[in-house]
Amino acid sequence: MVHEQQPMETGYAKDKGPKPEKGQFLAFHHLTFLVGNAKQAASWYSTHFGYKHFLYRGLETGDREVACHVVKLDRIILEFQSALNPGNHKLGDLLIKHGDFCKDVAFSVDDLESIVNKAREAGAEVVRDIWTETDEHGSVRMAIVKTYGDVTHTLIERGTYKGDFLPGYKKYHYQVEHPILDTLPSTELQFIDHVVGNQPDNEMQPAVNWYEKALQFHRFWSVDDKTIHTQYSSLRSIVVSNYEETVKMPINEPAVGLRKSQIQEYVDYNGGAGVQHIAIRTDNIIRSVQLLYERVVEFLPAPKVYYDTLIENLKTSKVKIAEDLELLKKYNILVDFDDDGYLLQIFTRPVLDRPTLFFEIIQRRNHHGFGVGNFKSLFEAIEKEQELRGNL
Repeated sequence: MVHEQQPMETGYAKDKGPKPEKGQFLAFHHLTFLVGNAKQAASWYSTHFGYKHFLYRGLETGDREVACHVVKLDRIILEFQSALNPGNHKLGDLLIKHGDFCKDVAFSVDDLESIVNKAREAGAEVVRDIWTETDEHGSVRMAIVKTYGDVTHTLIERGTYKGDFLPGYKKYHYQVEHPILDTLPSTELQFIDHVVGNQPDNEMQPAVNWYEKALQFHRFWSVDDKTIHTQYSSLRSIVVSNYEETVKMPINEPAVGLRKSQIQEYVDYNGGAGVQHIAIRTDNIIRSVQLLYERVVEFLPAPKVYYDTLIENLKTSKVKIAEDLELLKKYNILVDFDDDGYLLQIFTRPVLDRPTLFFEIIQRRNHHGFGVGNFKSLFEAIEKEQELRGNL
């Protein structure tokens, strides 16, 4: 079926609308992944990405249904959850459908009540209404709303809470020193830059409308399939953001092409809409990527002609790249630029057996875009992977 698409304006939004009278989104708080084995997932991310085992909830803390292992690196916090008991269809059915996946993108907010009331008035599904968790460090108020697919947003109002994460989480009961891992240098990853959600064809606009109405986000940036395409496939993307633009959520959908788009491949294997990738910020991408390669993180290679073309394009650019281009080439780091600045980025291969979730490492130098100049090279690299998987 061919869907009629609304015209899109490529580039940055000119007007982010009025500032919400009440309620503010401050930052990404943490991401929660539903996985088959939380303990092993936490260990994998610690070994390969440099996270440290942080906190835990489970049988030893009095939680009888779900085990939660939390890892942290600088301002990035990832939580991995697994069911403890046989017959837990609530979690088990989601794993059968999606495989391991990012279940929740949590935000730090203030005036939680105003945000939840506004979302409810806009028709959002409030999965869990406001509740309070308390421990020796104080109290935290939270609520959960449903967004695209089976993904949720936990809204967290910390107030004067003094704990490191959230109430109810403790130091892992069996935690020991890791003399080998502790000798490895930090990968210097700092915080979450953006979180990307993939939608089935013709469902991007409804997802964007939800963020505008339910969370009072605005359209920050957009690009259509006339700009992002290869010989075989293409996509459309709209980035939504809170008023202060500290939280950015790109929303993608596939566009009609000669072969299957990477977005459609994701939707097929994920069983619908979901979080496709998480972009992590660093201030020294060459150093971070070098260390990640040494930890055996698998990255997508850049097309062979990419850097020849880049060098030619930079000759007429006002922007001068401070990094060593030979090192960028060695580590397959991509460059996108305009008259004001540039960004450096690289993408991992999928971190799961299903070709769904992956990560982006990104460094920004006065550039607030999302690598539109690199999308064709990225798509071509992914298409080679799709061909190996028999899915192109």
